[in-house]
Order: sequence, then C-alpha cells, then structure tokens
Amino acid sequence: MNDVLAHGRAPVAEDEPLAPPLVPAVVRALTLLERVALQRQPMSASGLAAELGLPKSSVHGLCNTLLHHGYLKRSGETGGFSIGARVMGLAEAFIAGTSVAHEFGAMWDAESHSADESVILSVLNGTDAVYVAVRNSPRPLGLAFNVGVRLPAWLSGSGKAMLAYQPDAVLERLFPPGPLSTLTGRGPADTRALFDELAAIRRRGYSIDDEGVRAGVLSFGAPAFDAGGNVVAGVAMCINKSTLDADALERHRVALLDTARRLTRRIGGRPPRGYPIH
Repeated sequence: MNDVLAHGRAPVAEDEPLAPPLVPAVVRALTLLERVALQRQPMSASGLAAELGLPKSSVHGLCNTLLHHGYLKRSGETGGFSIGARVMGLAEAFIAGTSVAHEFGAMWDAESHSADESVILSVLNGTDAVYVAVRNSPRPLGLAFNVGVRLPAWLSGSGKAMLAYQPDAVLERLFPPGPLSTLTGRGPADTRALFDELAAIRRRGYSIDDEGVRAGVLSFGAPAFDAGGNVVAGVAMCINKSTLDADALERHRVALLDTARRLTRRIGGRPPRGYPIH
C-alpha cells in the first residue's frame, strides 16, 4: 500500500510483462493517416485537427512531414490531404510477404481452371476489406480492379464473407450499435441488419453484394481458411449485371466457391466445423 501511495500505481509483479512504450508522435501520425484513408476524399488540416482533437500546429507539422515523404498528397482543387503513392510501397511489401496472396496468383498458373469474370482476393484491415491480389477478367468488356483498393467490409462481397466468420466479440468491437454508411445507397443500414446478413452468410457459406459497392455490379464472396479453420482472406467474383443471363448467375456462384475451396487447399487450410460447403 505504501508503494501505491508513493508512486501513484501498484507495483508490477516480477513475472508480469511490461507494455512496450509508444512514441506519441508516431501514434499521432499513424492515426492521422488512418483517418485520411477512411475519409476517401481530401481532408483539410483544420478538419483533421478538429476530428482528432489535436492542436492545428501539430497537425500541420504531421501533414507536412507525411507530404514530404510521399505518404500524403495535396488535392489540386481543395488543397486538402489524401493518401499518397508512397503508401503503395508498404502495401506491396505486405502483399509480397503474404502467402495466401502468393498462392492466389500461383493458382491461375498451376491449374487449368479459369474464370470469365474478375476475381479478387481481400484481407481484413479493421472494418475494411483491402484488395491484395486481383485476377482481372480476360474478356474485353470485363470488369477490372487494382491491388490496394480499400472498401468497407460490410458492403463488399469478399469483406462480408470474412466478417461472417469472425468471433462475435470481434464483430461487436468493430461494429457498435448504430447506422452504417453506404456507397450506393444499398447494403445493411445498421449494425443489426449487418449481423442478420452475416448470419445468413454463415448458413449458406457465401456472400452476395448486389450493387453495394458499385452500381450495376454484383459479386459473390467466399472465405479462405487456414489449417485451424480460421478465415484468413476473402475471395470474390465481380460480375457486370448487364451481362448476366438465366444460367450465368448459378455458374458464377459455383465457380467462385470452387476458387475459394482450391485456395484453401493450396494454403493447407480446411473449413471450420459446420461450414455448409466442402
């Protein structure tokens, strides 16, 4: 008790690991970058200062430093800040060290299977789905996507496929009760609607994004699992709805599920107990 009064905190047990110290300036810079990334459009320094609760002088210094190193860029129209090209170097380094992305790319070279539509591979980053690998459609009018795209996971096909297999505690932390934003006016309006949709995905084993990310585009999504039955990535097949005929929808769904199964096998994974599709 005397130690508590003298030092203002309880003494740490000898076998209790000490939390590593954090560098405040680095924390502020990373928090600022994440906020700009979430906004998806340029933000002013004053707006960032207000949202992050930081002095304007500090935010100006952080923005100028990140701008100098290429992690932020200025908008020519508003002068606001958005994510810079240098961030892609970090993304590419991450992708290079991600075995599931490597196996996704190798799968198309090593196996005779093909797909008429674009197929993307995503991983979860908080509440976002980030594209880490893409196989664009070989058709002249097929949809095309880029590595590094970041989308709300609750709207995208691959994102919802991954969220459906997260523990309840993780979902409750990521999505507190309340409304959810949309990109097209479609998709779950709030957390309750999202959780209902995720339960339906678990029952059938795949997700559907019907114009939640882009008007006129439908996608099927399915999870890829590791050896412990944990979801490590999401696979989605993206389809231009104007090209669909009576039989195409089911054909694409079957092809997407087959792709996710093959990827799971290539990384030595297996579906968890109760997964409805094997």
